[in-house]
Amino acid sequence: MVKVIALYKQPENKQKFDEHYFNTHAPITSKIPGLKKMEVTRIVGSPMGESEFYLLCEMYYEDHESMKAGMKSQEGKASGKDLMGFAGDLVTLMIGEEVHETANTKQ
Repeated sequence: MVKVIALYKQPENKQKFDEHYFNTHAPITSKIPGLKKMEVTRIVGSPMGESEFYLLCEMYYEDHESMKAGMKSQEGKASGKDLMGFAGDLVTLMIGEEVHETANTKQ
């Protein structure tokens, strides 16, 4: 699996950010062809206290080819345009490959 990771810094107005993110941006992004799963995590702190980050979104694709095709699609372009319009100065985008999965099986 390949994923696009969007990491957002703390916005000035969290309510306005959330309203746009969850009511506009996420629905646009969820329509990208080839997207298998989208997980959004709100960052609530760090082991050292407060975090400079606010939100993490992981968008999973089967492989690099399906991710690239999705990003080039009309829906992918619409998502990118919307992202830059409301959070271009807050977001860092990364591409990752899953390499190892672990689970704590002790009960």
